[in-house]
Amino acid sequence: MVLTRRLLYLALALSVVVVALPVTATLWVCLALLVGLVATDMLLAGSPRQVRVERVPGEAVRLGQSTTAVSVLHHQGRRRLRGSIKDGWQPSAGSQRPIQPIAIPPGGRQRISVPLRPRRRGDLVSATAAVRSLGPMGLAGRQVVHRSRHLQRVLPPFRSRRHLPSKLQRLRELDGQTAVQIRGAGTEFDSLRDYVRGDDVRSIDWRATARRRTGAGHNLVVRTWRPERDRRVILCLDSSRTSAARIEDEPRLDTGMEASLLLGVLAAGAGDRVDFIGFDRGIVARARSSSSGDFLHKMVNAMATMDPELVEADFSQLPSHVAAISSQRSLVVVLTSLESGSLEEGLLPVLPALTAKHLVLLAAVRDPDLDRRTGERETATEVYRAAAAEREIIEREAKKAQLTAMGVEVVDATPHELPPLLADTYIRLKATGRL
Repeated sequence: MVLTRRLLYLALALSVVVVALPVTATLWVCLALLVGLVATDMLLAGSPRQVRVERVPGEAVRLGQSTTAVSVLHHQGRRRLRGSIKDGWQPSAGSQRPIQPIAIPPGGRQRISVPLRPRRRGDLVSATAAVRSLGPMGLAGRQVVHRSRHLQRVLPPFRSRRHLPSKLQRLRELDGQTAVQIRGAGTEFDSLRDYVRGDDVRSIDWRATARRRTGAGHNLVVRTWRPERDRRVILCLDSSRTSAARIEDEPRLDTGMEASLLLGVLAAGAGDRVDFIGFDRGIVARARSSSSGDFLHKMVNAMATMDPELVEADFSQLPSHVAAISSQRSLVVVLTSLESGSLEEGLLPVLPALTAKHLVLLAAVRDPDLDRRTGERETATEVYRAAAAEREIIEREAKKAQLTAMGVEVVDATPHELPPLLADTYIRLKATGRL
């Protein structure tokens, strides 16, 4: 049973009559009138049980964008249904008007649109829809909660996409107009040209030079190379407890997603085969560019449901995960934390197995507050904070030096700088023939 404000107003009006005529009979008459009107209104209200809720599937939306959740109500009762419906979205869905008025004739239907502006990535679910039916006087009615699931997927925002055109342009220049003068495996022969000062002498093609000496020219000839295509790039995103830390009001995991998306789309656009895995104790997400379909679409859908897990990452399984993806030399990008505990006990012991076969690149998010705290020394509290920040910076630099000595490329940057800097490192490795 549902009672409305209109019934309250009627009860207040009748209370004036009771006060004006302070007789016991007046009180009972007013109460009987109220009960009779409520019972009549409930009996004449359309049955909310005779409503079937149909959910219309919606397209996935990026975090920060607006969308609309659409449902269709089919009324199968014999009385007109007048009242409201409330969709059961969680607060993070950002429902603008969760309660919608309804007025459906017998055998009719009504389309309900609820505007949403999600504030959280992942799968948002409305598991219920409460249908409230009021009588013709609007004093009372009936309410039934229908179990009907509505799913709205919210994808990562991919804000670093703005860097993609400039990075792709650099790759096109690297691949075509500005060939790289390097020598050795990892590059493809492009063309021959005259030697100019500054060229690597190892790139001189002596046979071509000898052939040219038989003619009119006497200049040295060098080979130019361009980066190989169809190389392997494996992105490994850590979703363990360290990824839950918030840096600049964003979880470390979300920053890793931004960097993975930019590098993954860039490498796929360069003609490389890209694989993405999210892992903690095991693989929790996977996407690959070699299969059919848009790789960006696959990556964002794989990442959408990833959340930080409060467990330690099992780095011991990482070499086997990489080996299952590819046995050839690949660029293995591990997006994780430079925290001493997780690094020393987890990743460092397995790095030799990875660096023996692959080029390993470790990307980590750096907290810009560390640099800010080192410059604040006005009070005793700030001095202690500055000392702690200095110590963490020193430990961080020591870990980076240790990783570099093991043959690992390290990218350590703030959340806004990490995606483009990681992409620049990939371009540099490609330009120097290391990939």
